[in-house]
Amino acid sequence: MKKILVEIFARKMISLSGKEKTHGMREFICINDRLSTFLTQHGSEMAFVKRSLLVVTVLWLAISSAWASAEELELSGSHPQKHVVVKGDTLWDISEKFLANPWMWPEIWHANPQVDNPHLIFPGDIIKLVYIDGKPRLVVEGRKYKMSPTTIKLVPSVRIRPLDEAISTIPLDQIEQFLSRSRVVQTRELDAAPYALMGEEERLIVGAGDSMYARGDFSDGVKVYGVYRRGERFVDPQTGELLGLQALDIGTVKVKAIADEVATLDVTRTTEEIRIGDRLLPYEQRSIESTFFPSAPEEDINGVIMAVEGGLTNVGRMDVVVINRGDREGIEVGNVLAIYQQGALITDRIGKDKVRLPDEKSGLLMVFRTFEKMSFALVLEAERPLHVSDFVRNP
Repeated sequence: MKKILVEIFARKMISLSGKEKTHGMREFICINDRLSTFLTQHGSEMAFVKRSLLVVTVLWLAISSAWASAEELELSGSHPQKHVVVKGDTLWDISEKFLANPWMWPEIWHANPQVDNPHLIFPGDIIKLVYIDGKPRLVVEGRKYKMSPTTIKLVPSVRIRPLDEAISTIPLDQIEQFLSRSRVVQTRELDAAPYALMGEEERLIVGAGDSMYARGDFSDGVKVYGVYRRGERFVDPQTGELLGLQALDIGTVKVKAIADEVATLDVTRTTEEIRIGDRLLPYEQRSIESTFFPSAPEEDINGVIMAVEGGLTNVGRMDVVVINRGDREGIEVGNVLAIYQQGALITDRIGKDKVRLPDEKSGLLMVFRTFEKMSFALVLEAERPLHVSDFVRNP
């Protein structure tokens, strides 16, 4: 019995040297399975094994807690004691004022769960730095917060505010089209979709207010379709894998009648003229979530910038970029990643050989929409000119 417990703790100590939390979880599951098997084989020692399992569980929880908080919250050297929110502020702007590592916002933001929409911040709110249990926290002045050992009440106020007045995390005007209508699909999905046949009176180009015909499989009963045009193919520059195909938003159509495989549709919206061959995909109703929070990824991320909006190669602040990491790698909306430029390859005049200099941190970006294999992100900081193929990593 002692031998088993020693082995368990030894393996757990080994797992502590890893960087990924998931590795530790796998270790714990393995340990738990081993103890469960032993439990069924040694009924006479059941009570002792149960106590041992409890000890290991508590140990794991303590380790997980320490692991999760490996990065310490760091206040900015010139942080204010309070900030009055003004129209045009974003959550990122405010986070940068108080934090040296603004992606740690969830660690410092203290919301009152008894207030409706406690995470929303509005122009006119006063964000104040306070200390709760000895730890720095940001609160909105005028709301109640339970403090230790007593409860203090800040200046009370009652307001009714429209939700759309709340400040956003990052500038929505920079990303709205990517949030609401841009799609990334697999090639086979687009190839199998119905396509624009022609407009009424055999027109080759149609616009909003016109009627048009499309051919394909309409048996799914969908009444409203988005019209899309084949865009850029996103290929992982590191592996060569096809990650997706951008479907460019052209408009919206509504089914009026269907005869066999030909549908008559009313064009209700266009961003440009619909052409023969444009594809129809079921309309995707997406609400724009503006209040996602800056955060560091839970997994180790090592990726690259694959593309930038407009098909350019140079990248600057407030540009929308595409990275080769997505849902399957654990990327989530709000994740902040550091941008690195590859170190230069130089000639060592002493050693008479080539040497690669260390990669240099050059900026920050925030993910605002994820897909299975890739994501869209907004560049928030650029300390120098950035480029397609620059690396993205944990901040």
